[in-house]
Amino acid sequence: MSKALTATEFNFPGQKSVYHGKVRDVYNINDEKLVMVATDRISAFDVVLPKGIPYKGQMLNQIAAKFLDATTDICPNWKLATPDPMVTVGVMCQGFPVEMIVRGYLCGSAWRAYKSGVREICGVKLPEGMRENEKFPTPIITPTTKAEMGLHDEDISKEEILKQGLATPEEYETLEKYTLALFERGTKIAAERGLILVDTKYEFGKHNGTIYLMDEIHTPDSSRYFYAEGYQERFEKGEAQKQLSKEFVREWLMDNGFQGKEGQQVPEMTDEIVNSISERYMELFESITGEKFVKADVDSIAERIERNVTEYLK
Repeated sequence: MSKALTATEFNFPGQKSVYHGKVRDVYNINDEKLVMVATDRISAFDVVLPKGIPYKGQMLNQIAAKFLDATTDICPNWKLATPDPMVTVGVMCQGFPVEMIVRGYLCGSAWRAYKSGVREICGVKLPEGMRENEKFPTPIITPTTKAEMGLHDEDISKEEILKQGLATPEEYETLEKYTLALFERGTKIAAERGLILVDTKYEFGKHNGTIYLMDEIHTPDSSRYFYAEGYQERFEKGEAQKQLSKEFVREWLMDNGFQGKEGQQVPEMTDEIVNSISERYMELFESITGEKFVKADVDSIAERIERNVTEYLK
């Protein structure tokens, strides 16, 4: 069983504070830079599962870094460097309290809502007669609020975002423009790898008055992919699509009676389950990037990160 990094308590030069998110730990350096450590924690249904997944943090960090570099012509992003396989250092931004979720296909929570009779999500009207995993005529944006730790993100409409002053009309227009352009680029890159980018989310913030793309992009934690081969056939037969996403983890939990609801117990995560999730993530990494995954040295992950980041910050 390989080692996994599930908690961090670093003290980097110039460190002012630290925020422990569901899967990332973010260190504030002099209110100027952020050191984002992608841990091996894994969450589903807004719950952090009891065991970490070896190499998951490295995979997510490297996928995000690759896509951040591949989209700098679309919009500025927060990334400055990746001094360690599990770390991105970037510009500190004031984040918008919304996540921009963009969907190219009707599936996941949107399908669950649609199936129950809902025909409008986040102020977006949905056509009648759609089927699960069907492509929308054009991608739709269904934002959510950015909830505090332990709370669920809530769907929100553009009108509500503007009404609550979470973004100005000009800012929202920019967020929308960037979201659709990034999704288009992600769709194109995915197609080159024989994949369909189904849906994803982006987070944005401001730095010196400029809007930046922040956090991760096009990773299997923030996105859902289908295999393009066989998509149409499965769709026509009403069969489940072959997915590249974290959905398989959610499905395993649901099969074992867990959906993050009160009183429910997380099923036991055996070494076998943990290793199989790690292997699935490697498959995701290689499919999404088109590159072989090279495992970083995991003998003493925390020491390695501390050394690499300290060196960079000097």
